[in-house]
Amino acid sequence: MKKIKLLTLGIDASRNRSGGAKAHLIGILSECDPAKHGIQEVHVWAFRALLDQLPDYPWLIKHNPISLEQSIFRQLGWQATALANEVKSSGCDILFTTDASTLCRFKPMVVLSQDMLSYEPGVMRYFGYGFSRLRLLAILVVQNLAFRRAAGVIFLTRYAGKVIQQSCGLLPAIAYIPHGVDAVFKHSQAVSSWPVSGERSIRCIYVSNAEMYKHQWVVVEAISLLRKRGYNLMLSLVGGGNGPAQQLLQDTITVTDPKSVFVKQLEFLPHAELPALLAEADLFVFASSCENMPVTLVEAMAVGLPIACSNRGPMPEVLADGGVYFNPENSEFIAVAIEQIIQSPALRLAIAQRAKTLSQQYNWKRCADETFSFIAETYLRAKT
Repeated sequence: MKKIKLLTLGIDASRNRSGGAKAHLIGILSECDPAKHGIQEVHVWAFRALLDQLPDYPWLIKHNPISLEQSIFRQLGWQATALANEVKSSGCDILFTTDASTLCRFKPMVVLSQDMLSYEPGVMRYFGYGFSRLRLLAILVVQNLAFRRAAGVIFLTRYAGKVIQQSCGLLPAIAYIPHGVDAVFKHSQAVSSWPVSGERSIRCIYVSNAEMYKHQWVVVEAISLLRKRGYNLMLSLVGGGNGPAQQLLQDTITVTDPKSVFVKQLEFLPHAELPALLAEADLFVFASSCENMPVTLVEAMAVGLPIACSNRGPMPEVLADGGVYFNPENSEFIAVAIEQIIQSPALRLAIAQRAKTLSQQYNWKRCADETFSFIAETYLRAKT
């Protein structure tokens, strides 16, 4: 009987700088059983702060090249010139890169797509014609090359796969594997009973950093409209922000809520503090128009909040019939969606329960199993 070769897997996490990207790597490595997929050893290249958050297993070897603690140019230079040799010298059979903006040319390679900004129709206009736009165009070129060079590509949603392949072309080997959501959100149930008229304010919450495509200022306008119609609403914006989007948000707050009566903006909070904050809210608003997979939306679903949600991107795919949808660029449409939830107790209960049920499919064990299975299958295809 021919002996089955056990694989050694390399993971390039050198560009995992965002919260979602770091959570993804921690989630799949914490829940995976590599031996189940014929993988004997996993090597991870990342910066020290991320490596320190990864679990310690005998099969997990962590690498921290000094370049990953230096400037972005040093990081990219290392990825382009040194990573492939390091992967090869470590005996890795296949490389899994968790950021599609990779300059590494190791083969075979599986690429994970986590970024939609360069691809979403209409979003580029928010970035004008300066450096930010050029940066996104450069990312699009680099990612398209990586997708076409890869032996396999993982998309988080079918929507992302469809839109991105309209740019890079149809890819021969793809998988759709959504993020998981931390169990603490599923164990955190919305605790407040819906306020009786006049009892207290209805607490709305939107968790996301201020960006032009997140439309926080439009949400503020919508809440202001509803307050003028007699609804006692409070809005918490969690995630901070800077740049043009933050300035536009602040200008809108100054006009609609000059005495800081109903809008409160919180800076970025540690992830561990979000479940309790969500559980104390009455209604979740999600107004983004560009997402690969909306993690904070799924977290609100897991808590069991009634949700008013953007009708753009993959949001209808993820939330399905578990929310009320709106055009995120129109304050009146947002106000109408929120008003429907306020006025109908039956609707509130139905969408909250449905969203929580749907959230059960988003877990890290499933994500890990499907990811490592796809990597192993991709290696076999590449070698046949």
